[in-house]
Amino acid sequence: MKKLYDEMPNGYLESIQKGLGAVQSFRRQMSYGTGSAEEQIGRLKREIDEADAVVIGAGAGLSTSAGFIYSGERFERYFFDFAKKYGIRDMYSGGFYPFPDEETRWAWWARNIYFNRFVGPAKPVYNELLSLVKGKDYFVITTNVDHQFQKAGFDKKRLFYTQGDYGLFQSVNPALKKTYDNEEWVMSAMEAQGFAKDAHGVFQVPVDRELSMRIPAELIPKCPEDGSDVVMNLRADDSFVEDEGWKRASAAYSDFLRRHESLHVLYLELGVGANTPVIVKYPFWQMTMSNSKAVYACVNYGEAFCPEEIADRSICIDDDIADVLDKLK
Repeated sequence: MKKLYDEMPNGYLESIQKGLGAVQSFRRQMSYGTGSAEEQIGRLKREIDEADAVVIGAGAGLSTSAGFIYSGERFERYFFDFAKKYGIRDMYSGGFYPFPDEETRWAWWARNIYFNRFVGPAKPVYNELLSLVKGKDYFVITTNVDHQFQKAGFDKKRLFYTQGDYGLFQSVNPALKKTYDNEEWVMSAMEAQGFAKDAHGVFQVPVDRELSMRIPAELIPKCPEDGSDVVMNLRADDSFVEDEGWKRASAAYSDFLRRHESLHVLYLELGVGANTPVIVKYPFWQMTMSNSKAVYACVNYGEAFCPEEIADRSICIDDDIADVLDKLK
């Protein structure tokens, strides 16, 4: 069976289309694992210890487990004014809101980027995951855009952020296929809204003054090369910029898979939902089925399952990722 990663460095979107076709090779019956939760966790611990390599596929559920929750109390704490004025209910949907002007739209994005990219998570989930695979031959592919793997200390050369990075802008000029670091701009835009740093250097909502929901016009970000408008480097359509760093990471991931395709590989899927299963879930299923030595593991609260074809070499744990990692310690 032709592997999904054959054309990944130069044909990422084509590989996604292949992923949609590949899932047709599985029967519709799904397995939800066998044995108690303790037995499944014990199996997972042994596989991490004994595998020749570990491929981690991470989705939004991993960051949610770490504390990056886009709604509820966390949203109300930092976006209460936007919620009141515009009726926005969560950080994700706010990114698509038709704000009245660019000053307001970029004030929103500055907060969204800061609290989901430059602030650490509430729980040490990423650090605990690193402690489990440190010293192993591992690679990470993730649809998350919050940069938390690298912040936790994962080797940059073993990371592939497929969908972009909150910490990067890209120009709307299609001739400029580059990305631009936005940290300095984010910090200035946060200060312009009235956020104040605490003793740890983290911006907090001030208690002695109101926040502004707009930034000055001169702070609206522009491309440093030609002055064109910029957008977030997040995959939303075919204008997404796959820069040189993205291409290197894609090639490194493909090379890692090729070098380990016949070895005892643990494909460890963490918090991958139904939004982009063709990037992690379906390829993991296919590669497990193609390699009799491979094992597939899925840890996902409410969505832990696998095709029956690989059920005997799968571990499905329906539980919070943070709790499972804590038990694995």
